[in-house]
Amino acid sequence: MRHIAFVIVFINLLVVGTIQAQPVQILQPTVEFQDGSQPLATSQPRFSWKYDAAPQLQNVRQTSYQIIVASTEENAHHNNGDLWDSKTIFSDRMLLIPYEGKLLHSRDHAYWKVIATLTYDNATEKQLKTQVESAINYFEISLLDADDWYAQWIGFNFQDDSLVQKTRLAARYLRKEFPLRDEIREARLYISGLGQYSAYLNGKEVAPEEILKPALSDYHKRVYFNAYDVTPLLQKGDNAIGVMLAGGRYMTIRYDANETDWGGLSHAIHYGTPRLILQLEVTYQDGTSERIVSNESWSITNLGPIRTANEFDGETYDERMDLGPWTTAGYSDYRWQRASSAYPPEGKMMPQPNPNICVQDTVTPRALFRKGDSWILDMGQNMVGYLEMSAVGLREGDTVTLRFAETLNPDSSLFTDNLRTAEATDRLIGGPSDAHSKMERYKDAVITWHPTFVYHGFRYVEITGLRTEPRLRDFRGLVFYDQMATTGTFETSDEILNAVHRNAYWGIRGNYRSMPTDCPQRDERMGWTGDRTTGNYGESYIFGNQRLYSKWLTDIEDSQWANGSLPDVCPAYWRRYTDNMTWPGAFITVADMLHTRYGDEQPFRVHYPAMKHWMMHMKQHYMVNGIMTRDCYGDWCMPPESPELVHSQDPSRITRAAVISTPFYCYLAGKMAQFADLLGLPDDATFFRSEIQTVTRAYNEQYLDMSTGRYDNNTVTANILPLAFGMVPKTIEDKVFSNIVDKTVNDCSGHVSTGVVGIQQLMRTLTEYGRGDLALKIATNDTYPSWGYMVRNGATTIWELWNGNTAEPSMNSGNHVMLLGDLILWDYEYLGGIRALEPGYRKIMLKPYPVGNLQSARCTYESVSGRIESSWRREGDTFLWDIVIPANTEADVYVPTKEGYEVQTFGSGRYQIIGHN
Repeated sequence: MRHIAFVIVFINLLVVGTIQAQPVQILQPTVEFQDGSQPLATSQPRFSWKYDAAPQLQNVRQTSYQIIVASTEENAHHNNGDLWDSKTIFSDRMLLIPYEGKLLHSRDHAYWKVIATLTYDNATEKQLKTQVESAINYFEISLLDADDWYAQWIGFNFQDDSLVQKTRLAARYLRKEFPLRDEIREARLYISGLGQYSAYLNGKEVAPEEILKPALSDYHKRVYFNAYDVTPLLQKGDNAIGVMLAGGRYMTIRYDANETDWGGLSHAIHYGTPRLILQLEVTYQDGTSERIVSNESWSITNLGPIRTANEFDGETYDERMDLGPWTTAGYSDYRWQRASSAYPPEGKMMPQPNPNICVQDTVTPRALFRKGDSWILDMGQNMVGYLEMSAVGLREGDTVTLRFAETLNPDSSLFTDNLRTAEATDRLIGGPSDAHSKMERYKDAVITWHPTFVYHGFRYVEITGLRTEPRLRDFRGLVFYDQMATTGTFETSDEILNAVHRNAYWGIRGNYRSMPTDCPQRDERMGWTGDRTTGNYGESYIFGNQRLYSKWLTDIEDSQWANGSLPDVCPAYWRRYTDNMTWPGAFITVADMLHTRYGDEQPFRVHYPAMKHWMMHMKQHYMVNGIMTRDCYGDWCMPPESPELVHSQDPSRITRAAVISTPFYCYLAGKMAQFADLLGLPDDATFFRSEIQTVTRAYNEQYLDMSTGRYDNNTVTANILPLAFGMVPKTIEDKVFSNIVDKTVNDCSGHVSTGVVGIQQLMRTLTEYGRGDLALKIATNDTYPSWGYMVRNGATTIWELWNGNTAEPSMNSGNHVMLLGDLILWDYEYLGGIRALEPGYRKIMLKPYPVGNLQSARCTYESVSGRIESSWRREGDTFLWDIVIPANTEADVYVPTKEGYEVQTFGSGRYQIIGHN
């Protein structure tokens, strides 16, 4: 018998009086990964749940489930599934189970619950049985068909705002008063305001926690609307509704009819000026109903306090033009105009599938100091959102100007060169002392204000125009991004690793703006696909971003041309169709991530035809003798030879186009073959696997020196891509890997030498081939070029460039996440050791790599199947490891030993493992 080199301690918390009444409970039942608060965009929803098991239990396993869907809460309570009763299903499945009941229609309401049978072990008994029942949950269906709409698009019928290069747009204010004849049972508001809106009923804002809504899209293809339960905001008798509109991305932020960029491709799209569609559906207690809809009976003005709102340039609020209580009944709008019918957008109206952006954090400023006639506010953190300010003693006509920047010049003035043309400036103009507005006025004449329709990426704020000396408590940073849970935590014994993870956390969430953006501060803020080709895998450990990325895949397909070409930016607000191989590859990798991380097959099932269309387009137009010849950006932003450069000019550092694009084609073909297998498309699977063989053979003949194990000019990227993607002949894998190590250690002193493409494979490949110590050195360096160098130089997010503190400013963002590559993925899957063996973590691999001199690592991940924990530390030669495996899953546990790893399969539970290293 082989000697077992580790000890398992079963964590038994069985103490008298501590056992919960029910040993297992159903946790977080969801429909389409939602809690039911948002109407659904589908008539065939999918149900999921997970379990909370008492800590003393092990091997908790679901043996059956029954889903009850009812038209009333009472029916659900009595197990009367009049819409659907799945009956008892003998299965351990608990993720994304599709509804199979009566056809659901727009506006339908439903109540559901799940009843499950499970087995479990405790300290004294095995295979105990229990039956558990979830709470009754609710969902409703949104408006699914065009025929559901009775409202008109409305706005101004003339263009009274200047459409110039830096567009300026005053907010539109629209209102309507209406009577309600009886007591109200329920009311739903369906609304879309392009480009952005805020809605009010009887003086109260609808969903005040949400901002910058609705979600972005290519408005030529689809337009999203939101739905709200507004029952508490309405009353019998007189009512009023008001809506503010701003341009958002519907009216282009930058416009020049003659402007082109990057080889004659149009730089920006202008869809039109703001417009509104709104439908309020009210059901009375007697069961009758009526609709209040947007039409030409509404009133409109643009003579309100928001004078300009431009995401790049900021917002100007003039309190002198305050409109008073314009969202309440009885208001006199005789000076307003009548709204005009507006042309509807080209895109199809669709229920928004992802939550809106919300304020989810606040930042307290760290320092405030005088600079000439201004004050400089240091938030202590590069953040994304806006600044809330309390101004004391502001008089009519006074202008308080807030300018935003990520860094300071040596003289402590704002450094704004890297913002390019973005002005990033908010202005508050004081009004008369009796003004009434959304601002809070106090007896000591304090005005508290923040903008409505803009956001900034900033750490520093220059404040001018105040009448009194400001205090730190007068300011508060409001941090917002797409509403989602934080699902991962990561901490080690190395402070550089911890600091970089914190910076990544701030950078990633700051670049969620209903699409994953490149940056939040300059005149760009676009959904560059290549920034997330691999980064999406790491991000999805930190954040529950399933709905954001699912929506983004729709953006990508919406941007596809008829010939199959995909752009580099999605939604395609910049028409960047370069036919690049690496950047649009995110279309495929994001779908793979959603399947792996969340067990969701729908993304690749829906988008597979478009993915295949793109792959065939690239093959048809750019494959020459087995070599994919097309690449646009190369190994973007690799460390240059001079500190002021953005891009290297040294040919020995540059990896040529085909050396990058060809391995990427093989990598993506492998993903497509896996999708084809799951879709039951054997011919497609065979085709893509044949492509890999053919292209690999041609690539190695063209670029591989078998005697030296070098690919092309021997850059780390040239060698690591074919190695990571399985293209290197087995007989010389060691040679190729040795070249990577030699280049990194001897030529680069143990530092990174790759750009955006190479860094996506670097950390995992080094570790898989036995040099996790070198990966750790790269991750913990604090000299140039490294992530730690950014930290040591004051960064609180991730820079766009390795030399972000010295490079010229034309392309030098202080908040970009593309250079993270596979670092976050490596943090969780290699240092923490958490990986999915089956989609959605139904089966887990726990395999930590205690590399180099790292003394400890602690990782948690709230997966869709439950919370996974991995926490290890070294004590001399002893390896102490605490793990948590969620209920109704199992894990292959790899325990580090002196000889390598010992492997054992564990059921759910808490364990402490003692091994040796």
